[in-house]
Amino acid sequence: MPSSFSAELRASATAEEEAYRHIQRALRLGRYKPGDRLIPEDIAAEIGMSRMPVREAFRRLASDGLVVLRPNRGCIVAGLTVDELYETFEMRSVLEGLAVRLAMPRIDEDELEELERLLERMERAGRSGSNDWVVRHQEFHGRICALSQRPKLMHQIAALHAVIEPYMRIWFDYVEKPLSARDEHAALIAALRSGDARHAEQVMQDHILDTAPILVEFVTPSRRQTPAGEK
Repeated sequence: MPSSFSAELRASATAEEEAYRHIQRALRLGRYKPGDRLIPEDIAAEIGMSRMPVREAFRRLASDGLVVLRPNRGCIVAGLTVDELYETFEMRSVLEGLAVRLAMPRIDEDELEELERLLERMERAGRSGSNDWVVRHQEFHGRICALSQRPKLMHQIAALHAVIEPYMRIWFDYVEKPLSARDEHAALIAALRSGDARHAEQVMQDHILDTAPILVEFVTPSRRQTPAGEK
């Protein structure tokens, strides 16, 4: 019956979405490392579903750039080269700069106060040494992007954040806290407060591009401090 068929499609789509979000979260949190092979049977058993939605989720994750599907090897967690990290930040700078420009007509005092609150939460997480800083950082950027009211743009930006989040967490683990983070995000708020859309767009772009070399420095193995006893 058509209604039964439609229900099955909805159930399949729901299961695929659940699998997609489950695996994406694990990747973002660094549970799986670049080069790891994802076993659909293991993940399906973990979530409590069949393998098919998990395999469909793999395809979505591959389109996001988070995994690579290889013949005879299955689904492999992707890793970014230094050039790919820079490219990701370049793409973010353009898209988030656009989001800022589109958001400007909706920036009022209430929104500015909310961004100040989000910045304070980020700062508290940084002081405590909590990895929540990464989450709070995404909330801050996400709030601005949401004001653009462009769903497709927001989706693309979120996908780029997902790709770099594991690297952001590595960065955070190697520093007491991102020392310049508060000043840079306060400058973003000041640019938004100015009412100058082009200026705010440029400040966002510069902020993102300036972060790239700092992040690369900490995620490039040769630049990390070698633990005691190792050579």
